[in-house]
Amino acid sequence: MPRRRDLERTIRGHEAGEHAVGPRYRSLYARAFDMAEDELFGTGRPPIADGTDDEFEALELARRAAASDVGGETLVTLEGVVDELASAYPRSAPDELLVRTRRQLGYVCRLMDARMTLSERRRLVAVGGWLSLLAATCDIDLGRRPEAAARLRTAAQLAEHAEHPEILAWTLETHAWQALTDGRYQRAVTLAQGAQQAAPKRGSAFIQATAQEGRAWARLGTGRETRDALGRVESLVAPLATPERPEHHYRYDPAKSDAYTATTLSWLGDPAAESYARGTLRRLEGTARPRRVLAARLDLALALLAAGQPEEAMDTTMQVVASGRLVPSNHWRAAEIIIALEALGLPEARPLREASRTTYADQRSAGPPRGGAAGVR
Repeated sequence: MPRRRDLERTIRGHEAGEHAVGPRYRSLYARAFDMAEDELFGTGRPPIADGTDDEFEALELARRAAASDVGGETLVTLEGVVDELASAYPRSAPDELLVRTRRQLGYVCRLMDARMTLSERRRLVAVGGWLSLLAATCDIDLGRRPEAAARLRTAAQLAEHAEHPEILAWTLETHAWQALTDGRYQRAVTLAQGAQQAAPKRGSAFIQATAQEGRAWARLGTGRETRDALGRVESLVAPLATPERPEHHYRYDPAKSDAYTATTLSWLGDPAAESYARGTLRRLEGTARPRRVLAARLDLALALLAAGQPEEAMDTTMQVVASGRLVPSNHWRAAEIIIALEALGLPEARPLREASRTTYADQRSAGPPRGGAAGVR
């Protein structure tokens, strides 16, 4: 039987987080507070939505092997997980990626109460910021606006706590992308410019925000501002080499520049959009980037309309609609092409409209499409 002063020292140690509560004391605390152990202490792991927990177990094993609450090895592993998830974005169904991202957020949240140095805490907070940002992007893809707004607020707050301007800039750029897909084009310009002000100059967030600004100007129909933004992107991209992981959502791949140019010029109605769109589609065919392939086809369809080639535009749009892989954040792009084809009085536009209605009705009843493609980022 331990002496009273030993018990008091042990309890103070538990309260201060100096050591973990062992099985014996967990039971005693549960009896004292008249609560179940799991309710009082938690299960020690975040809830798993899809029945698999390999990622979590690997992280927890690495942490325990280092014999530390949160140490360098754990943080390196978590930062690697962020890179893996961000690289999976272009080829993953947003609902599936959201499950994986939320799992890691739960783990990071639990680690926040552990002992660590100030530098380690800043790195852990930054990991939480990246994961919140990616989860918000998936929420936008799925049309979950309130959830996305909450996660973006969290990402911005964590970016400030971690003193991480790149995350803050990406948060503003994501807001700009959402405003663009919602049709709030002037707001998208303002947010994209704000992202550029917050971002480290010439970094990935800065380039992406500049490209987003150009797309918003194109939707407003302002040719001079649009081409100015395109020119700035071109000068920023020219000296860049292809990154080690070009599919990484938060590392700008110079090859994205042509795809963005195709989208921007097609929205502006510039005939040059057709060649950019065809070139982009040719390079993407056969790659593991379904989002980019579908977006390139939509760019091509819109450019073909501007070039007076509605038949090919219709065929190209039908390929996109029939794929069943567009998520809510990109339905509007297909819809505007269908409306334009209908305005031309083409009888073939009716089957395209019906296919679109059927496909999206099926998606609403069945949930998010597997392997879906979101709006161009």
